[in-house]
Amino acid sequence: MGSTDTLKLYSRILTKAKELGASLVGIANVEDLKKAPSYTVTPMMPAYNGVGANKERIDNRKSGEVNWPQGAKSVIVIAYAHPENKPELDYWYGSIDPTGNKKLIKVVQGLIEWLQNDHGIKAFHLPYHVERGGIYLKDAAVFAGMGCIGKNNLLVTPEFGPRIRLRGLTLEIDLPSTGPTTFDPCAYCDEICNRSCPQDSFKEQVYTPGEFGRKELPGRSGDYDRLRCNIQMKIDEDTAVEQNVEDIEKAVRVVKYCRRCEFSCPVGKV
Repeated sequence: MGSTDTLKLYSRILTKAKELGASLVGIANVEDLKKAPSYTVTPMMPAYNGVGANKERIDNRKSGEVNWPQGAKSVIVIAYAHPENKPELDYWYGSIDPTGNKKLIKVVQGLIEWLQNDHGIKAFHLPYHVERGGIYLKDAAVFAGMGCIGKNNLLVTPEFGPRIRLRGLTLEIDLPSTGPTTFDPCAYCDEICNRSCPQDSFKEQVYTPGEFGRKELPGRSGDYDRLRCNIQMKIDEDTAVEQNVEDIEKAVRVVKYCRRCEFSCPVGKV
């Protein structure tokens, strides 16, 4: 595909994703992602089986190792904004997906149909969890030019800060990454996000460059402790109460996971 054709396809993909409801969209090349921090470091870390990890792995890969779909050459990353004034987008209603995630899935499914029908391009909707065949979406979003990994270990975007959610789909065509960008508001911040954590998940360094052979680590410097963060998520699950929710026949437990590190970040706030 020539450079002119590539630019035209980029433009059409970005425009269509926005038309379908995406807040942000970008493209990452698979070969770039294979060298990204999460893809090289996480398989060397202790296995994580806490909240958000599906314990039933699809094969015998090492914990944290990505299983790329056959023929995957590029990834389209879709973001949907979850602002502080719309917290219900992130609520779990029993085992039912949050509203924001449903909106993301609808965008991805619409984009897959459009790519196949209008351009003859096959696309695959990635599962969310790496254990079930997903990928590390935050790193993908960085290579897609959507933002940077912040000191809160979240993707931080210029438009919405860290208050977004991500999904991805792979393409069987080789497109270059649309990023990364030089955007980095965390370089000289005073780490409000770290201090807001109720479990002190950023209290001390738990990973070092010497362990993994690179300086890009969780929390940027290795001071994000996922196990501490998981304590709060378990508390949020255990203290959830049943509520009557519109469009759900019976009362369900509504889980409202902690988002203090997101809400404390000043980036992207109006």
